[in-house]
Amino acid sequence: MSALPPASPADAPRPPVTLALDTATPWLTLALAWPGGELHVSREVGRAHAELLPGAVQALFAEAGLPLRAGQIVIGTGPGSYTGVRVGASYALGLGRVWGAPVLGVSTLEALVRGEGVQGVSLDARKGNVYGAVFEVRGGVAVATTHAPARLPLEEFSGLLGGLPHHQDGPPDGLALLRAGLAHGQREWALAYL
Repeated sequence: MSALPPASPADAPRPPVTLALDTATPWLTLALAWPGGELHVSREVGRAHAELLPGAVQALFAEAGLPLRAGQIVIGTGPGSYTGVRVGASYALGLGRVWGAPVLGVSTLEALVRGEGVQGVSLDARKGNVYGAVFEVRGGVAVATTHAPARLPLEEFSGLLGGLPHHQDGPPDGLALLRAGLAHGQREWALAYL
């Protein structure tokens, strides 16, 4: 009777835990979901994402009482700070490699949705411009795109909205990002360049 070879990390069952993170804005946004719970945090850190991200992720897992490992990771892919997006993407891709977890990319703009219905979201792009999109939101997730993410003058974007709710420049919602990643995150993603 021969023994089975030890399972490789790729064969190991993935824990039913999802980590989401976004570093594209001045906010460090994290969320964690697992069977029986979810946690999220968004705090303004300016440009200190690289220094604070590893400790913040460890603290989130500790607060949840979970080992530091997720079965999948959702990353906000921008638009936003060039350096900030790369800090988060590098960290997420590194964790994904170590954990054997897929990394799913979602536009940071999807983390700005609030409530339900058709709504506009935007981030300041400086000089009177915004990175904006219009989404239809159901169950806290953008399920359809009415106006694809683009860089536009604020006045032009406001005109596109025609009175629709507009959520701008607030802290990204880590749970909205996490849910969007689970719903339609892209495994073969590219960082947003607008």
